[in-house]
Amino acid sequence: MGTSFARSFVLLALLCLLLPCHGMGKLSTKFYAKSCPGVATIVRSVMAQAVAKEPRMGASIIRLFFHDCFVNGCDASILLDDTATFTGEKNAGANANSVRGYEVIDAIKTQVEAACKGIVSCADIVALASRDAVNLLGGPTWNVQLGRKDSRTASASAANANLPGPGSSAASLVTAFAAKGLSAREMTALSGAHTVGRARCVFFRGRIYGGEPNINATFAAARQQGCPQSGGDGNLAPFDDQTPDAFDNAYYANLIAQRGLLHSDQELFNGGPADALVRKYSGNAGMFANDFAKAMVKMGGLMPAAGTPTEVRLSCRKVN
Repeated sequence: MGTSFARSFVLLALLCLLLPCHGMGKLSTKFYAKSCPGVATIVRSVMAQAVAKEPRMGASIIRLFFHDCFVNGCDASILLDDTATFTGEKNAGANANSVRGYEVIDAIKTQVEAACKGIVSCADIVALASRDAVNLLGGPTWNVQLGRKDSRTASASAANANLPGPGSSAASLVTAFAAKGLSAREMTALSGAHTVGRARCVFFRGRIYGGEPNINATFAAARQQGCPQSGGDGNLAPFDDQTPDAFDNAYYANLIAQRGLLHSDQELFNGGPADALVRKYSGNAGMFANDFAKAMVKMGGLMPAAGTPTEVRLSCRKVN
């Protein structure tokens, strides 16, 4: 029996070396049904308070999940503070002074630990929190697959290499998402998270002053009011200035009207293959919501590479 088990384990390890292993984690919507049945209620409660206090926090938590999953899988590596032995992801180019919401995850973790010590991973908390963020802002809900573990390390260089930037072309976005097993359609749906949230002036200055041909002049002038040509790098503007804190399909209508805030946003409607889907999402909120929810579940299935040391952290900011 022992030899048979060992052979099976070796075979599974070999398969993980040969095939993408994102789908091989044993995730389940009922993972904590017996060990921590109240976890979803705790997460929802803290998220409801956080979003009521500051609606933008909902968008920040969604982004936190995306930036975690795109760097070696959904393993909460983004939550680790730098240490003497490694430089983590918090201060990588796409995350420094940009990703936020760490204290909300800490608050959830504190309550979850009080209820079920050492049971629920930080990675699962982020996955649940991002689902609740979408729903609390008026978007869809879905059943979250659970059972992730937390990485014992993090990599600034991996974050810099894997996270698409605000100047990305449509082709580079397709490539970046394809590297994670996500289709062009799923990329276009997930980009719709920019129906909520804010961006810093430094990330869209080039678009509103650079003479890009695919920007509405009135929109550019309005954005210039809060984003000077020099200085004010941290000044914020909403991705969707029509309904900035409502998770709806207005993002896609904005793209059709050439009111995409980032260069990478407008690339989704710029005479390329994504145009037709953008038009569909703009006219069909239900289709967008359904595609977005399915894509979030799929992205949430991205697992760390085989052999990555993992655990259930007691504090999301540091290894045990």
